[in-house]
Amino acid sequence: MIMDEDMEAGALGPYKDKPRVFPSMRNKPYSPLIFRILMAVDVRILLIVMLFAFGGLFYIGASTSPVIVFVFSICIISLLMSIYLAKWVLAKDEGPPEMAQISDAIRDGAEGFFRTQYGTISKMALLLAIVILSIYLFRDTTPQQESSGIGRTITAFITVAAFLLGALCSGIAGYVGMWVSVRANVRVSSAARRSAREALQVAVRAGGFSAMVVVGMAVIGIAILYALFYVLLGVDSPGSLKITELPLLLVGYGFGASFVALFAQLGGGIYTKAADVGADLVGKVEQGIPEDDPRNPAVIADLVGDNVGDCAARGADLFESIAAEIISAMILGGTMAQKCKIEDPSGFVLFPLVVHSFDLVVSTIGVLSIRGKRDSGAKGPVEDPMTILQKGYSVTIVLAVITFGVSTRWMLYTEQAPSAWLNFALCGMVGIITAYVFVWITKYYTDYKHGPVRTLALSSSTGHGTNIIAGVSLGLESTALPVLVISLSIISAFWLGQTSGLVDETGNATGGLFGTAVATMGMLSTAAYILTMDMFGPIADNAGGIVEMSQQPESVREITDVLDAVGNTTKATTKGFAIGSAALASFLLFSAYMDEVSTFAHEPFKQVDIAIPEVFIGGLLGSMLIFLFSAWACSAVGRTAQEVVTEVRRQFIERPGIMDYQEKPDYGRCVAIVASASLKEMIKPGVLAVVSPVAVGIIFKLLGIYTGRPLLGAKVVAAMLMFATVSGILMALFLNTAGGAWDNAKKYIETGALGGKGSECHKAAVTGDTVGDPFKDTAGPSLHVLIKMLATITLVMAPVFL
Repeated sequence: MIMDEDMEAGALGPYKDKPRVFPSMRNKPYSPLIFRILMAVDVRILLIVMLFAFGGLFYIGASTSPVIVFVFSICIISLLMSIYLAKWVLAKDEGPPEMAQISDAIRDGAEGFFRTQYGTISKMALLLAIVILSIYLFRDTTPQQESSGIGRTITAFITVAAFLLGALCSGIAGYVGMWVSVRANVRVSSAARRSAREALQVAVRAGGFSAMVVVGMAVIGIAILYALFYVLLGVDSPGSLKITELPLLLVGYGFGASFVALFAQLGGGIYTKAADVGADLVGKVEQGIPEDDPRNPAVIADLVGDNVGDCAARGADLFESIAAEIISAMILGGTMAQKCKIEDPSGFVLFPLVVHSFDLVVSTIGVLSIRGKRDSGAKGPVEDPMTILQKGYSVTIVLAVITFGVSTRWMLYTEQAPSAWLNFALCGMVGIITAYVFVWITKYYTDYKHGPVRTLALSSSTGHGTNIIAGVSLGLESTALPVLVISLSIISAFWLGQTSGLVDETGNATGGLFGTAVATMGMLSTAAYILTMDMFGPIADNAGGIVEMSQQPESVREITDVLDAVGNTTKATTKGFAIGSAALASFLLFSAYMDEVSTFAHEPFKQVDIAIPEVFIGGLLGSMLIFLFSAWACSAVGRTAQEVVTEVRRQFIERPGIMDYQEKPDYGRCVAIVASASLKEMIKPGVLAVVSPVAVGIIFKLLGIYTGRPLLGAKVVAAMLMFATVSGILMALFLNTAGGAWDNAKKYIETGALGGKGSECHKAAVTGDTVGDPFKDTAGPSLHVLIKMLATITLVMAPVFL
């Protein structure tokens, strides 16, 4: 994105005369084409079109199942609720003109980068869709598909359509996250002038809007695809596809969502952290100016990065997480119901959609439970925002437990095993407890109220090196408890499912894998509230930047500093939550891959023997992929940050009047540097992730054909996926927690501890924070997306490896 010279124009008088007035950086207001078309259409025509669309939607739903009608109803109600939240947030004032001008500059930068980035991603998605179509036109079909008349051509076009729809919805989810954040930031800044509680409420409701749209769109997208395929393919009619086999046609949707989420996370993460590192190293360490100071030429790029990296990318990320979990659970539920000869298997297939419909309900109640206080003001002690957010989360958790029990009794009751639903309800409780424990563990290691971060801050008093050593050791240590929790939850859920009483024709228990799937659903049953807390972080960070740049009173900055510190913790806890859910979802997708290979190979495929040299090599390649991907992601941030540092230093040297407000910084130059570099740098690690499993599978498939081992390619890919999942979980936990701890150690010192801002201790902490930036916001978040994308791509491409 190239920022034109108008960014430096504006008849606002000399910079030194009006230090609180930001130069107008706005080019032209921008709205996506679809929005401009809708706004040009008469409201009455729009209403008529919407009524027909909803009517058609409910007709298809009613032709499929009453459960689908229920899901459609909840999703539409949640959409209406998200519109209410958006109107509530947008009704708040934007504060004085200097705040609004800064917000406009951030909005233009974020929307410009988003257009360019997603234009690039869409071209790659179309290219990949052509590749998938070509592969599916020549691949084998399952015996069930052949008997039901669904040939290669129909399967190919269904998969490609699902892939493109998943990619489109993932992109919309990212846009929604960015759209609300660039409009809510200034309103949070303005609210902070009046009350800490009001600022918190505005930020939470803005995040809630994005969360409702993202989760609702993931659920209704899969429900629409399911209902369309059910009606168009005549599912469950004589000689047609069975309902238990229908979820396999949805895999392309999850792959499309994963593909877009990976590139969005990479591009956005490189953008935000390159700008952040460049701004901090020169501004704070070398020049000694505060964070988000208007004299820093990289400050606008940094604030834009919060929106494209933390909001847009995270929206696409969680959309992909929910889509992958729903589809994998539907596949496993259908497989188990088929093995157990359950008379009506629809409950086991549609159960994930019901759980996430209730997620929208309980999370909305949790968001609305956070309310403002009439008597609160900007003066006096600031109420702890984390305590308020935790209360909202507790409300959501309690309601989730109740609704999960209702869902299991409604959907999973069967006469063959009358008490099975209770076992599966307990599996859900395991998942909910796992989510809560994950949030608590991450909070313990990243919140400066607890020992680990304070110890890390203390290590800064002896220099930069000891800060780095302490941060690395903290990150390594933080992997232990989450792994133990994941292990315990998988074992517990598998055992509860296995003892549910559901058996196959030979009398063998078959509910173990589905029990693990139900635990994953339990963990994600509060996903909308978790995403709300995650979106809260970058919105609060942007609000603090706007307050600092517009030079508001110190009391206002104190409020936004507290919100920002809490936002760092909520972002870290959400990433920990995402890693845990990725681990469980990848386990489910791995199991679905094994079933898929078995179906196409017409022989059992239940074990992977790593004592076979080629299979062991596949495992090594999977682990190597994680480390190489992480290295390329971090080095991309480093290279781009070097360009930013060089540019910022140049401006301070060539424009010495910047430091005393005599000259204006060239903000647009830094924005242009990180925008162009991040688009270029995201390609290499992204292509590595997409191509590697396919290349490995095909190479070892050819070797297997030559040596007379037809399943060798599938076995090597299974080992690659298994080792990549394990290595990726540990690496992501280390990167996310270490980065979050370094950030909050710096925040702790900035509260006045250990010498406060500007001290040698603070400079060492800033160095640690810059090291942790690519860890927690680029490589770490991209890794858990990578793990799930590897699982979905192997599931989609399974027949190619045979």
